[in-house]
Amino acid sequence: MAQLEALMRTHFVEYASYSILDRAIPDLRDGLKPVQRRILQTLFDMHDGRFHKVAGVIGETMKLHPHGDASIGDALVVLANKEYFIERQGNFGSLLTGHAAAAPRYIECRLTPLAVETLFNEALTETVDSYDGRSSEPVFLPAKLPVTLMLGSEGIAVGMATRILPHNLAELWEAQIELLEGRSVELEPDFPQGGIMDVREYDDGRGKVEVRARIEAPDDRRVVIREIPYGTTTESLIASIEAAIQKGRLKVATISDYTSERVEIELTLARGARPSEVIPQLYAYTDCSVSLSSNLVVVKDRKPVELSVSEVLRDATDRLQELIRAELEWERGQLTDRKHWLTLEQIFVEKRVYKRIEEARTDDAVKREVRKGMAEHRELFVRPMVDEDVKRLLELRIRRISAYDIARNRKEIGDLDEKLAQVADQLEHLTRTTIRYVQGLLDEYGERYPRRTAVQRFEEIDKKAVARPSIRLQYDKDTGFFGASVKHGGAGFERQVSEYDLLLAICDDGTYRIMPPPDKVLLPGKVLHCEVFDPETGFEAVVVYRDRAKQAFGKRIRIQKFVRNREYQLIKEKQGKIDLLLAPDQAGVLTLSFVPAPRQRTRSARFDLTELKLTAATARGTRLAPKPVKSIKHAPPKKAGAKRGTRKKPGGGGAGPGEQQQLL
Repeated sequence: MAQLEALMRTHFVEYASYSILDRAIPDLRDGLKPVQRRILQTLFDMHDGRFHKVAGVIGETMKLHPHGDASIGDALVVLANKEYFIERQGNFGSLLTGHAAAAPRYIECRLTPLAVETLFNEALTETVDSYDGRSSEPVFLPAKLPVTLMLGSEGIAVGMATRILPHNLAELWEAQIELLEGRSVELEPDFPQGGIMDVREYDDGRGKVEVRARIEAPDDRRVVIREIPYGTTTESLIASIEAAIQKGRLKVATISDYTSERVEIELTLARGARPSEVIPQLYAYTDCSVSLSSNLVVVKDRKPVELSVSEVLRDATDRLQELIRAELEWERGQLTDRKHWLTLEQIFVEKRVYKRIEEARTDDAVKREVRKGMAEHRELFVRPMVDEDVKRLLELRIRRISAYDIARNRKEIGDLDEKLAQVADQLEHLTRTTIRYVQGLLDEYGERYPRRTAVQRFEEIDKKAVARPSIRLQYDKDTGFFGASVKHGGAGFERQVSEYDLLLAICDDGTYRIMPPPDKVLLPGKVLHCEVFDPETGFEAVVVYRDRAKQAFGKRIRIQKFVRNREYQLIKEKQGKIDLLLAPDQAGVLTLSFVPAPRQRTRSARFDLTELKLTAATARGTRLAPKPVKSIKHAPPKKAGAKRGTRKKPGGGGAGPGEQQQLL
């Protein structure tokens, strides 16, 4: 077991490392995953300016990629739809509708000029053997672009995941120039589907953004969706709208999808609905508004690290400077080599060193004569002469020597001196050189990549505030059931509420509960009062009840703290009944008739309910009369300015024996 455990641990670590470093997480140096790097390198090797069948590209890439053609084809389509590095011809699917690409044998692709110019340099590319040892592949591409941020990326490895949101390339170039000039930068994502974005919580790539569809209202009966959020398609968006309609959250009559190259989803509103109501509901209950979290994990120095957007851009800018330095040094080396050879050739011909080999009889003697003859003019050398130089001099043909053009040779050396001086100046002022390079890219390609996602600040939508009262609740007095699935059998009542409402139900036996809209619940007593409960304002009322001994009590209560669906008691003793449940402004005066008894002189009493003090809902309350009470009559307070002798409106009198007064 110990050996098996050690073996499994070793294999798991190897698998996890491979999944993280060589499959799912992009490399910080070129911003690419291995399959993307292999596709681009294959396209570069095949590049001749013409389009290539994707099937052929997949076949060539399989020489470098050990995971089959399906993964290569999918990655190529995704990379091509980014529109930066691969030019498409044919049906590559649609980011808007979610439709898949055509079969690889029907579609074609090639590298874009931007990719050819900025991603490849054979002289600076480090290579390793492919998985089968028959080919070589780059360890990373010498990319002179901030690929990590411009493409964006998603990947799930063992124990970690990455989600890098794409950014606008032109803005990245502008930000690089600002970094090179010593200024700070702040970047926001940009998505190919467009939309509207709130970046308050982006936190330099460590937070999230909220992206919304762009919605217009051409008239009072229609709403049109013009752009959709990143990560959604028209099909998924319509599905979320249909689900909201089925749940009663939206009043939409028909949905028409006219999307082609641009999004156009037309919603015809139901009767009575207005765009000002429906648009907030679309953002609240459908995929017209999505939250995108950013988790910027990349491979750096063969280790996964979590960075911010500015750190990634700074690294890309520093790497760009080093690549430009390396290219300039390589170019200086090539120019120096060329000048060295032209100088040796000039000395060899002009100083007639070739005449010295006429008397030599052996190969070694010939080489010695050349070295001696050239050594007499070593002060003219660009660098010391080596054996390879001697070999090349001896390979000069007679025609080349006899037709030697001294003026042209000297002019070419002069041109090389100018280029070498220019390269030296560029190396000396590397920051300026880098800025000019980035500015050149921006001038040439910047207009091709305009910002598509607008940045603005959103007002947070309160789902409860925009929710439609689409749930119909019914109470059946005969059975005591209450809820959305209750059929109205006996005399009861109905309520129209939203899914975010809380309901307060108070029964005549003194029980009450606060609950979300139930499907079906059995209430223990007859419902006296049911209303939408607001936890912020609470519920305040005057309660008058009698216990099982007919003793009358009254109290003024306030309900605010609660546990959902938990049953509470307003009456401590069982078998008690609530006689009156009044709003505080309807307290008034009670007339309490006592239970008849022998030698009873006082048959009734009055009590002013306004004298009750606020107390806990579970308290017994104030005793309203010294004797058992047979009946209670309620006289509501008189309205200000009411004339004496005016007749009361129907329902304004007190409750008779066994009757209850409701608030609503």
